[in-house]
Amino acid sequence: MKIRPLADRVLVQRLEAETKTAGGIVLPDSAKEKPQQGKVVSVGDGKLLDDGSRQKVQVKKGDTVLFTSYAGTDVKIDGKEYLIMDETSIMAVIEK
Repeated sequence: MKIRPLADRVLVQRLEAETKTAGGIVLPDSAKEKPQQGKVVSVGDGKLLDDGSRQKVQVKKGDTVLFTSYAGTDVKIDGKEYLIMDETSIMAVIEK
């Protein structure tokens, strides 16, 4: 199945939570925090402006992004979990 977000929305796959602390302690699932980083899977066409033109989305497919704690809506597609969020929920692109 292929998903194409609408307007200025972005489809993000959340990165895996850490299973160990820096000291080597293994964390149970209940103690893991949901990471606020993810990989952009798909982007919409951009926000529709008052003059009828579109404002291009600043992120692209494949970008690793940092987003706010309560960003987006969780969706499950073909057994995989994703987030669909507004572009404004993305705070930064992580460059390596």
